[in-house]
Formats: sequence, C-alpha cells, structure tokens
Amino acid sequence: MKQKKAKKIKKRFWNSWITSLVNITLILILLGLLSFVVLNAHQLSNYVREQIGLTLVLNDDLKEVEIIRLEKTLSLSEYVKLTRYIDKETAAKELTEELGEDFTGFLGQNPLFSSIEIKLYASYTNSDSLKILEQRFLNYPEVKEVYFEKNIATLINDNVKRISLLLLIVSGLLTFIFFGLINNTIRLLIYSQRFIINTMQMVGASKNYIRQPFLKRSLLLGGTGALLANLVLLAGIYTYKTELFDQFGINDMQIIPIVVLSVFVLGFVISLLSTWLVLNKFLRLKFDELFY
Repeated sequence: MKQKKAKKIKKRFWNSWITSLVNITLILILLGLLSFVVLNAHQLSNYVREQIGLTLVLNDDLKEVEIIRLEKTLSLSEYVKLTRYIDKETAAKELTEELGEDFTGFLGQNPLFSSIEIKLYASYTNSDSLKILEQRFLNYPEVKEVYFEKNIATLINDNVKRISLLLLIVSGLLTFIFFGLINNTIRLLIYSQRFIINTMQMVGASKNYIRQPFLKRSLLLGGTGALLANLVLLAGIYTYKTELFDQFGINDMQIIPIVVLSVFVLGFVISLLSTWLVLNKFLRLKFDELFY
C-alpha cells in the first residue's frame, strides 16, 4: 500500500515537472524569437539608413587620375561604406532607360556631369552628420555640387527612431509577461510540495537547507528548457536559412550565438529568481495557511 502511494506521488511529481519543463521551454522559445527579432531589427534599421546615398557632382574638366585619386580618398574614409563612379555617358544611358527615350538626341548634347555615388555607414546618416559631411565633400576642389534627398533622409531617420522605440517598449512588456508566466509555472510546481517544505521546517531544517534542492532543481529545469528551446530555434533558423539563403548575411550568422546565449541566461536567471521568490513566500507561511 505504501509502495503504491509512493509511486503515485512520484508519478505526480514527474508529471508536474514535465509540464513545467514544457511550459518553460515554450516561453523560452518565444523569448528567443523576441531577442532574434530585436537584434535583427537593429541590423534592419542600419540597412535602411545605409540606403541613404549622396551624389557628388564632379567638375567637367577633371582628369582621370584626379577622379581615381578622389574616389580612393573617399573609399578610405571612416564614414564611407562604398563608392561608385558614374561617367557622363553612363549617366546619360541610365537616364535614357528611366525616361524611355534618348534625350541627348533632342538636346543635341549630353548636359549631365560625371559623378560619384556614396553610401555611408549607418552611424553617419543622421541629419547633423549629413550636413557636416555635405560641407566636407564640398571642400574637395574636384566636387561641383553635393546632392541628396534631405527630406527623405530626415523621414527615414525619424521613422527608424519611432519604430525602434516602439519595438523597445513592446519587447519590455513581452519580457515582463514571459517572466510572469515562468514565475507562475514554478509557483505551481513548488505549491504541490508546500507540505514537504513545512514538514522540513517542523523538524528543524534551516531555510538555506530547504532552498538548496529546489534551487538545484530550478537550475536543471531552466537549463533543460533553454537547451530544448535553443534546439527548436536553431532548427527554425536553419530551415529559414536553407529556404531563403540569400537573406542571411555574415552579421545574421553572428547573431545566432548571441540568441542561444541569451536563452540560456534567461532560462537560468528567471528560473532561479522565481524559485527564490516563491520559496521565500512558502517559508513564511504557517501550517494553517497552506490550505488556502
């Protein structure tokens, strides 16, 4: 009879432990996806910012060696990501393709100037930096004019800031909600053993002694849940990568270890913190209060 009862208690314990593990794993998967989105959102905002381009219109009497020297100087600058030289003939050809007709035949000449298109690094694309760089480019004797869409640049920067702030707020709220869900899962797991905790107190066990097995179990629970969550996330990322391989750059691959580490850290920290807080509550309860 006693053996059957012990087996029943043990089975009930393992069922509650597995249920808690599944819940924590699912929540950590969501946290991992959230961290992946947040990290990629930063890259996406950088990508959008780096589409802001400047066109340096060159003087018409420049020699080829002067153009090559200028382009090399610009390429070596810390704020320039890439450059592209467009001669008069190429500019005329591209404009003809856009207009759908040859405007040079109508005008009798090619009125366009040679130019260098510049893409900047994201950190140099805010409005103040663009104004400073515009003046710096104008100081080059080879440059006749600097052209870029100021309104579009301002609009892109403002929208990126708004979206980043909104994403930060949503991420904070979701993290708080996920923490609450894991805390409730661990609370239910410890609640099922509240009488054991009280019995240990009655026989003189110290609070630290009572906490030790629960904290070790929470570490195992958080670590196992994080491991399972990372396996699911890596499988999903691998599937996404194989189907849309050209969407993955080297920076995306560098994000994956950060996401994996974040899931492990969150799994351990949230499980330990939740277990500590819940245990402290039950350690303060009297025997009569355990039934409510």
